[in-house]
Amino acid sequence: MLKYRWTPTPPADPESVARLVASLKINVKLCELLVKRSITGYAQAKTFFRPQLSDLHNPFLMRDMDKAVARIDRAIAAKEKILIYGDYDVDGTTAVSLMYAFLAAHYPHIGTYIPDRYKEGYGVSQAGIEYAHAEGFSLIIALDCGIKALDKVAHAKSMGIDFIICDHHRPGEQLPDATAVLDPKRKDCLYPYDELSGCGVGFKLVQALSAQWQLPAQSWEPLLDLLAVSIGADIVPISGENRVLAHYGLKLINENPRAGFRYLKKLAQREEKPMDINDVVFMIGPRINAAGRIAHGALAVRLLTSQNEAEIAALSATINTHNENRKQLDKDITEKALAQIEENREQECYSTVVYHQKWHKGVIGIVASRLVENYYRPTIVFTQSKPGLLAGSARSVKGFDVYQALQACSSELEQFGGHMYAAGMTLAEARFPVFKQRFEEVVKNSIPEALRTPEIEIDATIRFEDFLGPGNRNFYKILKQFAPFGPQNLAPVFRTDNLLDTGMSKAVGEEGKHLRLVLREPVSGYELTGIGFGMGNKAELVRQGKPVSVLYHLEENEFRGVTSLQMRVKDIALTESLT
Repeated sequence: MLKYRWTPTPPADPESVARLVASLKINVKLCELLVKRSITGYAQAKTFFRPQLSDLHNPFLMRDMDKAVARIDRAIAAKEKILIYGDYDVDGTTAVSLMYAFLAAHYPHIGTYIPDRYKEGYGVSQAGIEYAHAEGFSLIIALDCGIKALDKVAHAKSMGIDFIICDHHRPGEQLPDATAVLDPKRKDCLYPYDELSGCGVGFKLVQALSAQWQLPAQSWEPLLDLLAVSIGADIVPISGENRVLAHYGLKLINENPRAGFRYLKKLAQREEKPMDINDVVFMIGPRINAAGRIAHGALAVRLLTSQNEAEIAALSATINTHNENRKQLDKDITEKALAQIEENREQECYSTVVYHQKWHKGVIGIVASRLVENYYRPTIVFTQSKPGLLAGSARSVKGFDVYQALQACSSELEQFGGHMYAAGMTLAEARFPVFKQRFEEVVKNSIPEALRTPEIEIDATIRFEDFLGPGNRNFYKILKQFAPFGPQNLAPVFRTDNLLDTGMSKAVGEEGKHLRLVLREPVSGYELTGIGFGMGNKAELVRQGKPVSVLYHLEENEFRGVTSLQMRVKDIALTESLT
């Protein structure tokens, strides 16, 4: 099991905390958490705790939005065929579903296109443009892709097909020659918020069209469930507009979900209990993704846009089966990759690069993430894409830019693209040994020693009395309102020291894999249970009778109709070993 660094976050400014306590009249620890989120006044706190759709920015502040709206208006007036094109992952398929659901309600000549993950790869494809030309589409709205598709967009233009690009990835030095390029990360775009998902950028176009066509907010509000799923699954910051959109999207998923989500919730056995953003990420997102990983992403679009109950039921069952197959592939390949690593542990490594020609291309990214969890090193998993050519998926550790590392190895690669923490690439099979050695050298020479150990950031050191004691019983009720959690608004990690086992802590689950804690705070006498998944090997540490320190999220647990607070344990250590 990995050893973690415990790192306290910088302390909140005491004066700002004191002012917030006086203004909000809530627990000082909660006010510290708010100040650490740059919330220092009553108005900011109100916006944070009570998100309003009126807080959304004017979509026409986005560069080229007026051009995009004007081009769609012209297309509708001339009865042109419009193709909605998106990537095969969750962000892309929800974006296509959102745009299609909106436009199809107002205009009949609409089609959708999701590229085949294996035949076409990511982004705008030649096959997609040829399909558009053959079917008579003269306008393509590209969602969650296209910002670097200079050649493809130029080729489409030569065939009489215009592009509107709705992307959220960082542009290159040159923008595609499209009718409109909507991307808040454009250097010349002054839009106030640049962390939208790809689906989020598409939503701003829908919002602009609604304004242009003088439609009420009810024309786009039912689409926010799609947006919440894209925000969660694409791991974009849950701040600013994303916080507002995720809040209302989750509300929709829990109270009045579209039929596709209703069936996926049923298959995930979460019909009754409300879903939070974490549930969306781990229960809905993987099922939607499985369509593109195992079969075709177009299945997900049909599921999310169909009005036929029988078709939706059948599609959801099919997609769920694909997800079960994906999980088995993930498990099998991870086991084989771990074995391959263990076979080659002659010397210390700074990176992990593994390859097998028969590994399923659709799950190598997931397997790379699993390997990072096991060894905490920048990791690339390769499989054979076609004879002589490998496809790879990279995942990184916190603070290390794997994209920059790949750039340093670019002379060995056919092509690559991605982000700081995740990237994809193709490599000539004959170059694999050279690339593996080169990537190891780059990582070894550039990764700071501190980044080789996983870190848990501690938001606050508290006592059980701070949330269980008299006068503090509303602590968790307010803490819940910090949600939805995600990047830039992570669920707080608490530290409590000097806790003693009550004698009831033990390893539980299959082969004692997990740890169930029942700990007492000696000074106050308060007790609290906790669950540490995958931490069963720490049971003996707790049962020594020595004081322990615990890092945890605070959450609710429901058992036999009774709801109580519990710790979701992240790490545990003897208190004496930390001082």
